[in-house]
Amino acid sequence: MTITVAPMTCTIGAEIDGVNLADDLAPETIAEIRAALLEWKVIFFREQHDLDRAGHVTFGRAFGDLEVHPLTPADQAEPEIFVLPAGGKHGAPDVWHSDVTWRPEPSLGSILRAVELPPVGGDTLWADMGKAYDLLDDEMQAQADELVGLHDFTRAFGATQPPEVQDKMRRKYPTVEHPVVRTHPETGRKTIYVNGAFTCGIKGLDADESKSVLDRLERQAAIPDVQCRFRWEPDSVAFWDNRATQHVVSNDFLPARRVMERVTVTGDRPY
Repeated sequence: MTITVAPMTCTIGAEIDGVNLADDLAPETIAEIRAALLEWKVIFFREQHDLDRAGHVTFGRAFGDLEVHPLTPADQAEPEIFVLPAGGKHGAPDVWHSDVTWRPEPSLGSILRAVELPPVGGDTLWADMGKAYDLLDDEMQAQADELVGLHDFTRAFGATQPPEVQDKMRRKYPTVEHPVVRTHPETGRKTIYVNGAFTCGIKGLDADESKSVLDRLERQAAIPDVQCRFRWEPDSVAFWDNRATQHVVSNDFLPARRVMERVTVTGDRPY
């Protein structure tokens, strides 16, 4: 192997050493990184001093096509880069979620690069949603296996907008349906695939029933036994599998400033 893998917990999270992501990486190295991602769900690279925006995009493309987020400014030089600033009274997303589940074909994975960090705080946590599924009782698993979740772009990005603006957003990005429990297309693992940021209901259930089921399933991400936590340092990079994980940021750094940049690898329709 050309890389070294140091697990952080028994099932999720590993630090990767022995690779400069700004290099022209050999196919064998990309294959090793992909294998580590599938096994550990989120992997971390430190001291990536040479990685700039162009290199970030190039590295992401080694794993598939990259999306352009609808909130990215049209005149941004690298449209694949999604900038995530926080500071003052504006925090980072603080709800457990998997990225862009509001898309008909959501993300395979996301690659996040630290651009500006606060003096302390601002850690990110990830949850292994396969292990979270395993910790459900048999009755809840059987129920969840048969359900379909509704995912809505406006739930996160239009919540403060007036109804007419929300309607316009929803026409452009209609509510989509995904299985509440998806099967990972590469590992075959069952994972919980509803989240507090984008899932707005359960198909065929009334509002109260939907809320009860979603509350139960979304709480699984908060179990410490399924989590790992990463303390960011300058030039750190995280690469996670959105099909297998959820993540959340600790806003304990506010009002200090924190700026991250993300590229997102496109995926396929969940089943």
